[in-house]
Amino acid sequence: MAEEFGKEQKKDIMKDIIRKLHEGLSLEQAKNRFEKEIGNVTSTEIAEIEQGLMNEGISPDEIKKFCNVHALLFQSALEKSMDKEESPAHPVYLMRQDNREIERITGALKELAQNGQKYRPAQFKQKVGELLGKLKNLDIHYTWKEQILFPYLEKYEFYGPSKVMWGKDDEVRALLKQSLTGIETLKEEKELKEYVAKTLNPLIEEVNGMIFKEEKILFPASLEKLKVQDWVEVLKETENVGYGFIQKPKETYSLIEELRRAVTEEPKAEEQTITLPTGSFKLEELLGVLNTLPVDITFIDRDDAVRYFSEGKERIFLRTKSIIGRRVQNCHPPKSVDVVEKILQSFKEGKRSSVDFWILYQGKHVYIQYFAVRDRQGNYLGTLEVSQDIAGIKKIEGEKRLLDFS
Repeated sequence: MAEEFGKEQKKDIMKDIIRKLHEGLSLEQAKNRFEKEIGNVTSTEIAEIEQGLMNEGISPDEIKKFCNVHALLFQSALEKSMDKEESPAHPVYLMRQDNREIERITGALKELAQNGQKYRPAQFKQKVGELLGKLKNLDIHYTWKEQILFPYLEKYEFYGPSKVMWGKDDEVRALLKQSLTGIETLKEEKELKEYVAKTLNPLIEEVNGMIFKEEKILFPASLEKLKVQDWVEVLKETENVGYGFIQKPKETYSLIEELRRAVTEEPKAEEQTITLPTGSFKLEELLGVLNTLPVDITFIDRDDAVRYFSEGKERIFLRTKSIIGRRVQNCHPPKSVDVVEKILQSFKEGKRSSVDFWILYQGKHVYIQYFAVRDRQGNYLGTLEVSQDIAGIKKIEGEKRLLDFS
């Protein structure tokens, strides 16, 4: 009992230090108090504290603003703890290997930033452009966290990474986009120096900072929270996302094959029939119809939980089975959550029945529609998201009749 009280007391002191940081306490003063009153701390405790602060009313945006400071504050204590030895097939091991490749790229970028004067502007632009092009795969690495790892943490009511780290990921994405755009417009040496100082160096710092947060906070906390079976599911879902910077090791291939062989055989789909008011489907037929539709569909129930998504051959937006049961608000980056809430509320209150958007995404012209799903009495049952690439549709002119088929 005394040990548990000590743990809780340590958490309270750490919460107070973070609050004081938000109120203007200097980093040096915070470090001194931290070393004197706490000393060592686990990565899970750090993440739980951020969760506790959010529960007590501090906004995720405020925590995100100071999370670099938090990481620096706890860095000396975290580095004293040893990371667990992981199998080459373990998702965390694989993501750490991904990070080693990211560090090689940022290291090369840092060398260019420090010694750019050795190169002619055209050479500098080419070398930096090539390295930034490789960094585009950060999106795969970050998507793995956001769409696979975070949902499993949320199952243990651990929401801090979803609310804070996702926002930081998006900041890195924005910096990378800015860096790619900026390198194309450089012409003079003066512009080159400004680009390095205001765009390239901040990107390098934030990418490396995210690696630290992942390896010293997120990954160890995940290893403590998730069970063995969770990691098995994470590994299987990782197959749908891929790896940003590494080739899948042979050990991973072997384990995936073992997992596939171990899957219990399910009842045959053709033996199951679903009867509807206007007809019936065998389950195999219904699945075929839903996956053949020229649109992607996702259904969210009346409690905002994701219940189903279609599995067409060319999905526009990534969906993994780890999101089933996940609150739809947590499936979106923090900056979009308020809009999602407004749409759902308007459907529940009966003020709207549909909302649509259209965006340019990965070379596609994507039309996104949200529909309120209601029963015959008009009671809200949930929301249906429908997405499709309309680039081809936009080009249609004149007529093409059935009799024109040959």
